[in-house]
Amino acid sequence: MQNTLAFVVTTQPNSNLTTTAINLVHSAIKNNVKIIGVFFYQDGVLNAAKQLSIPSDEFQTLTQWKALKSDFNVPLYLCITAAEKRGLSDGLGEHERSTIDNAFTVSGLGELVELTSKAQRVVQL
Repeated sequence: MQNTLAFVVTTQPNSNLTTTAINLVHSAIKNNVKIIGVFFYQDGVLNAAKQLSIPSDEFQTLTQWKALKSDFNVPLYLCITAAEKRGLSDGLGEHERSTIDNAFTVSGLGELVELTSKAQRVVQL
């Protein structure tokens, strides 16, 4: 049986813990651990903001999350309630445009429950 791991990210994009989460995902993949998903909750939802502007000489978290999705097919789930509370929108309202990067799948806490029940281990940062 293959090792499975889920991540819960609750830290802002400029946090060292977010960088640690990205590095842990890379390390797990390198060690043949299957990442069943990364769930972004609380301030962690800000990692999905399209308009996020991080200075070019700093670690580019959004670019790194998108690379994990495209290069290793790591699912990225975003709690829409937490996102909306922080000013992000999925663009489904009548006059809204999405402010969430399309690498992220908009979901709810039910997705978090499912991830944690399927994973052998859960890491929260």
